[in-house]
Amino acid sequence: MQLGVQIPTFTWPGGSAALAGNLADVARTADQAGFGYIAVMDHFFQIPTVGTPEEDMLEAYTTLGFLAGHTERATLLTLISGVHHRPAGLLAKILTTLDVLSGGRAMVGIGAGWNEEESRGLGFPFPPLAERFELLEETLRFLLQMWSDDDGPFAGTHIHATRLLNAPQPLTRPHPPIMIGGGGEKKTLRLVARYGQACNLFNTPELPHKLDVLRRHCDEVGRDYDEITKTVYQLMDIGDQGERTHELIDELGRLHGLGFDMAIGAVPQLPRLDALERLGADVVPVAAAF
Repeated sequence: MQLGVQIPTFTWPGGSAALAGNLADVARTADQAGFGYIAVMDHFFQIPTVGTPEEDMLEAYTTLGFLAGHTERATLLTLISGVHHRPAGLLAKILTTLDVLSGGRAMVGIGAGWNEEESRGLGFPFPPLAERFELLEETLRFLLQMWSDDDGPFAGTHIHATRLLNAPQPLTRPHPPIMIGGGGEKKTLRLVARYGQACNLFNTPELPHKLDVLRRHCDEVGRDYDEITKTVYQLMDIGDQGERTHELIDELGRLHGLGFDMAIGAVPQLPRLDALERLGADVVPVAAAF
């Protein structure tokens, strides 16, 4: 089982003047500790479950580009980009650039999005949910065409483009893996089965049912269920002194037994580097052995 660390907040000691150094230290330490993935949220205002809108929030892909320069191994992604945040062509170029400049370590993290407050606040479009799902499927098709040999036009309901030229192409072939976030049974998991290389679900009692739904969607579209990486959001909390380490290991073992290949989540003690080092020493090797 692989582990990933998500960085959901940048409100750290020292404020914005110390942020670049703190973030570089966190990324290097997570990379060296053996985490296979490093993720940031794709939000412009801090979300209510983490803090207040006024707290520090960095733009996601600029941040991932910065992290690429301070890491060597970990795959880099957003958890999760709202499909309405960027036009599909711009998103494809951003992800391609990240993949090329990171040496082939980009992963797509995308979903229908949800935070109306930040979109209205900054003037981004915020279509109704049904339209966002339509846009999500079109964007997935757009990305796959742009990362193929077909540089012809694209004509959808919401996206119209005359030439999907992409030079250079990503280093990751056939394309950066696509993670579709969310557990919606009628639309999201169907899109995972049709287009995704990974899903991402929250750790709730419904996890076995969600995986069963994904399997049914795979059967319906003729997709091999085992091709899809099953990921789950799991808080990487070992306690301030490591007192919860065994509790976390037990939960990761349970999740692996349900069929999950990867767990990714925040480390509450960040930016303390000793927490990442302890996770790397005590948790990452055990999870890898599952």
